[in-house]
Amino acid sequence: MKSAYQVLNNPFLNKGTAFTKEERKRFGLTGLIPPKVQTIEEQANQVYDQYSSKSSDLEKRLFLMEIFNTNRTLFYYLFSQHMVEFMPIVYDPTIADTIENYSELFIQPQNAIYLSIDEPELMEETLKNGADGRDIQLIVVTDAEGILGIGDWGVNGVDISVGKLMVYTAAAGIDPSTVMPVVLDVGTNREELLKDPLYLGNRHERIRGDKYYEFVDQFVKTTEKLFPKLYLHWEDFGRLNAANILNKYKENITTFNDDIQGTGIVTLAGILGALNISGEKITDQVYLSFGAGTAGAGIISRIYEEMLQQGLSEDEARKHFYLVDKQGLLFDDMDDLTPEQKPFTRKRSEFKNANQLTTLKAVVQEIHPTILVGTSTMAGAFTEDIVKEMAAHTERPIIFPLSNPTKLAEATAQDLITWTDGKALVATGIPAAPVEYKGVTYEIGQANNALVYPGLGLGTIASTAKVLNDTMISEAAHSLGGIVDTSKDGAAVLPPVSKLTEFSETVAVAVGESAVNQGITKESISDIKAAIEKIKWQPKYQSLNN
Repeated sequence: MKSAYQVLNNPFLNKGTAFTKEERKRFGLTGLIPPKVQTIEEQANQVYDQYSSKSSDLEKRLFLMEIFNTNRTLFYYLFSQHMVEFMPIVYDPTIADTIENYSELFIQPQNAIYLSIDEPELMEETLKNGADGRDIQLIVVTDAEGILGIGDWGVNGVDISVGKLMVYTAAAGIDPSTVMPVVLDVGTNREELLKDPLYLGNRHERIRGDKYYEFVDQFVKTTEKLFPKLYLHWEDFGRLNAANILNKYKENITTFNDDIQGTGIVTLAGILGALNISGEKITDQVYLSFGAGTAGAGIISRIYEEMLQQGLSEDEARKHFYLVDKQGLLFDDMDDLTPEQKPFTRKRSEFKNANQLTTLKAVVQEIHPTILVGTSTMAGAFTEDIVKEMAAHTERPIIFPLSNPTKLAEATAQDLITWTDGKALVATGIPAAPVEYKGVTYEIGQANNALVYPGLGLGTIASTAKVLNDTMISEAAHSLGGIVDTSKDGAAVLPPVSKLTEFSETVAVAVGESAVNQGITKESISDIKAAIEKIKWQPKYQSLNN
């Protein structure tokens, strides 16, 4: 029998003023909370009024986290009622502020797990303590080297794991008692954190090399041992490590990297949606990536795979891609290329002016791209002259400035629509208001990974898939890309966040059916929709047992 304070201090059990008279008596809560018994609807209205009184997005997020810390059911009930409003508060872009100030604002660990590379012998004990007997099926883990567009934030980056899991539950109904946010604290190279007396992480530079990979391997083996149903999600690892880790484990365990695979899926879905509007084929496109890090290279890899599925040979498909990074167009003779960049570099002999292709503008003028995707974190990089140059050579330019948060976006949707006289098919990495231009309302799709990864996880978990493979990922992209209203002027290339729960289920069914059809499930699944409904969690108060 749990004590009164064990119940009140457990966010998975606590109901606050919604405890019934019988529950109050059974758990010794009589007199410990106000006497009125409220419904969850009454509680949510009360909380939302308080939330609405906050003057800044940061204050709103901190207030919502207080609810999250004390009563998960109420938090997710409220989230479900205000999905569009809460998404940018609970997650990107506001979460960037709380990450940058995590140590200063720290009050409560929010059931997160902190694993230190300096104490690897404590890993199994720590994970057991964190699970506390719960059936953990989903972990989001980060080492926080590549947080959003703001870089290395050490242990502060644990907030990204917490936030990502919030979206899994709100969008796809993943039971919050079965998830675990984890940070691998391997140090930080951010000098301001190392000098900050309030910083809560390890005070040394990032550990690299064998010791780092041994620590990661220990983490994978330990979690797989403790949690046999685990779906392992990697988040915001640096470009030196992200692909190495994914490639090492993806064929052996059920695992997923959102920056590499998730961003690729949602971008491909947006491109497929744009092509549904323009009536063009993906195999006719010229793709230019501005930013060739983890996200940029991951997106290209996904679109390349799509071109192969559409019948192109490997050599033919590669000819459609150009990568521009800080040094300009990437050529195969450069000595600082990553393994993910190398397959998509160009030969200098292809161009008479190869040595001049050192800027985005020069490359756009040379190759006339039909698709321009930005993952550069260079604010305003898609300038008016670059965009107009692109639009002069293609009828419906597809332009996706995906960098976030807001201050790092390559362009605004308003400018892109205006500069192209309404021709551009636009998706942004941040929420964007509809654009009014010459009597048409242009809905702007957000290339938000939240459109993909919650449903991807739900479908994979429900199907008991042994791995998450490229076929399942392709099905996810097509399930999203097909949801576009091509009959409407100004239609968005991606579905709106307002229907996130519906589209998460669409993705889950597509992914789950793919796993079942491939015969790669641990259990026999005859009806994937029924399997999905069986595990979906609803934010409703349940009667408590002893």
